[in-house]
Amino acid sequence: MSHVDISSEPQAHQIRLAADRAAGAIPPAWPLASSVAVNPFLGQTDEPLSQVAARLARVAGASVTMPRSWYRDQIAKGTINEQDLSDALARAPLGLGPESLASLKSQLQTPARPLVATMTVADLAAKVSGIDWPGLINERFGAWAAGYLDEGQALWAAPRGRSAYAAWRLVAMHDLTPEIVGLSGFATHVAEAPEGAVQALERATARLGLPDAALETYFHQLLIGLGGWAQYARYLLWQAELKGGTDATVGDFLAIRMLWEEVLWDRYGDQILADWGAVVAVHAAPLKPAADQVVDALLQEAAERAAQRALADTLAAPSAGARESRPAIQAAFCIDVRSEVFRRALESLNPEIQTLGFAGFFGMSASHRRFASDVEEHRLPVLLNSGLSSVAGDRGMAGTDRSTRVKERAKRAWGRFKLAAVSSFAFVEATGPIYASKLVGDALGLKGARLATDPAPQLVPRPDLPTRIKTAATVLRAMSLTSNFARLVVLAGHGANVVNNPHASALHCGACGGYAGDVNSRLLAVLLNDGEVRSGLVGEGIEVPADTLFVAALHDTTTDTVTLFDEDHQSPSHGPDLAVAQDWFASAGLIARSERALRLPHATEETILRRSRDWAEIRPEWALAGCNAFIGAPRRFTSGKNLQGRAFLHDYDWRADSGFKVLELIMTAPVVVASWISLQYYGSTVAPALFGGGNKLLHNVVGGMGVLEGNGGAMRAGLPWQSVHDGEQFVHEPLRLSVCIAAPCEAMTEILGKHAGVRALFDNRWLHLFALDEAGRMAWRYGGDLNWTPMAASAESDTELRAAV
Repeated sequence: MSHVDISSEPQAHQIRLAADRAAGAIPPAWPLASSVAVNPFLGQTDEPLSQVAARLARVAGASVTMPRSWYRDQIAKGTINEQDLSDALARAPLGLGPESLASLKSQLQTPARPLVATMTVADLAAKVSGIDWPGLINERFGAWAAGYLDEGQALWAAPRGRSAYAAWRLVAMHDLTPEIVGLSGFATHVAEAPEGAVQALERATARLGLPDAALETYFHQLLIGLGGWAQYARYLLWQAELKGGTDATVGDFLAIRMLWEEVLWDRYGDQILADWGAVVAVHAAPLKPAADQVVDALLQEAAERAAQRALADTLAAPSAGARESRPAIQAAFCIDVRSEVFRRALESLNPEIQTLGFAGFFGMSASHRRFASDVEEHRLPVLLNSGLSSVAGDRGMAGTDRSTRVKERAKRAWGRFKLAAVSSFAFVEATGPIYASKLVGDALGLKGARLATDPAPQLVPRPDLPTRIKTAATVLRAMSLTSNFARLVVLAGHGANVVNNPHASALHCGACGGYAGDVNSRLLAVLLNDGEVRSGLVGEGIEVPADTLFVAALHDTTTDTVTLFDEDHQSPSHGPDLAVAQDWFASAGLIARSERALRLPHATEETILRRSRDWAEIRPEWALAGCNAFIGAPRRFTSGKNLQGRAFLHDYDWRADSGFKVLELIMTAPVVVASWISLQYYGSTVAPALFGGGNKLLHNVVGGMGVLEGNGGAMRAGLPWQSVHDGEQFVHEPLRLSVCIAAPCEAMTEILGKHAGVRALFDNRWLHLFALDEAGRMAWRYGGDLNWTPMAASAESDTELRAAV
């Protein structure tokens, strides 16, 4: 079949540029062992919500806001008021929004038009043939990709050493399924296709007659249709780029998918010619938000204004004064919203308890090897490269290390024997009854997993003294902890203790790369207890008292229990302090569990402890559901104020921040990580079919990378439905994060001017930025384009400011 006539065929470099842009529009998905929250709109943050709505409607038929009924319910409950709607309307793109508030209210009562993705060649072929070609493509591609990308789950691993495109061709040339279904000549077509992915992509593009203007969104549509497979390929590219390299997998996937289009075009092109011309015209047209999409974006803005108004009321309550006496204990937690509940509970026990918030990797960007393992775990934010290497245990444990490795190898061999194609049948018959007690114990939740069992980690190689001093000073300044140290300072990382949960790592610390934060906190405790380091800190203007002991800990967010690693630094004189701390942590855990039980389905304070051991529990905890704010300020601004476990809390004192280096670090790292978390929850809520992980009850783990919903097809990335919904209603309100920082507007403006990517997040309102005043109140709103508006200003002045810009 000849291609559609066009005035000029796209040049090769235009095809490659469009392919690169389409790949950049796909969010990466980390493997299950170290999964972290990812902003599903990562490739669209340079566009506002309404524009992204138009883009995703075209390529996926997906909405990026809630149904209008949800906003009507918020208005009926009094959450969104008329002023919120009016303020949102004042922010409408000039010439695109409703003419008046009355018009906006009228459109609110009318459902938006249903969205349908633009059709692909496979869709058009299915329409005329009655054969589900898109479903077949997903099934065959998934069957191959599961083996090719496997991370160790498969007993019979696919051969390595070939590119994705070359490996697929080798399999597809012998795959008779498409021909059996009705696509005669498929294997021959694949065999005769160009040997290089780029050349295959160029040929298929020319054969389909795609003009330059249509390439980017059409390529985007094909990749997004591959679901988690394309996202995992994008992760491989992300990792390669982080190290200064590149990876061609996602481009190969696009070439494979285009080759399917080419084959179907050759088979059905005569029958779909007219419809295909209309499809090409849609993709070639400039992206422009429809009226419905502008209205929905305004309603979303109104919902976020309502939440900001409630947050402003909470923060406006009187704040505590600055602490002058020495704290009874200082406990530093991750900024994770789950820590807010525990910190508030802990502080309620004694006014002399001081808690702090800091990124959960505690500034220790370590690539870590667990005890008796050669696997490197990157326990740091995925935005960074590791700067340190660590290993559990020391040279004195070499004998134990060897024996443990032998046991683990035997265990893996036994596991493979149990699952092998032939031996598995005999194994069940012969040894099934032996496993009865284990089966009963697991079913009753009599034994749970343990989060931290490894020996104390050590830095290998150990940095020299000047480096250790500089690292310690940098971390303490970033924590705003440079004076008035308590006798006992607890550094609490966090993790989640769950069983039978493929998404367990998503419950761990995002700042630690999807691992628990115990290693990082233990490494920092070693550093800060080092006598030579403390002596060197004096020259940095930081004097740590001789009687101060830093102790690492692990906060289990599922059970709200805290484990102290006090044996890492034995100090008999601190025995009483540690005993009191243990009692305080236990009491705070009881209070925190009681509060969390009010949100968890069918939970009480007592049953929360058992949920972590229940292999049938689909909601062991709510993780970060509900998150809607990030606050960078002294703790006294938020102490005693119930933020309902919805705010990331990062300690920050701008007056002690010389040159605003810490502020810049906060705005470019923790804030960005928090935005990824917030927007993953947002995407999984408003577009669960596109950005959600599906139903946990149907999940099957594939290749150690992700999950399938059922036994084949596209891999699902994102949060499972049960992570955002309790079976009756949403537990996560999809709101873009409000970032509140106690710092001068001028300093934040300068930082935004230096970091275009961060500025785009705020200018396009994927994040909202506020400056807190000296009383901790939300005083200034960032209006975009490096301008600020006083919170007391009217919507009209906001409009005037925008028009002036």
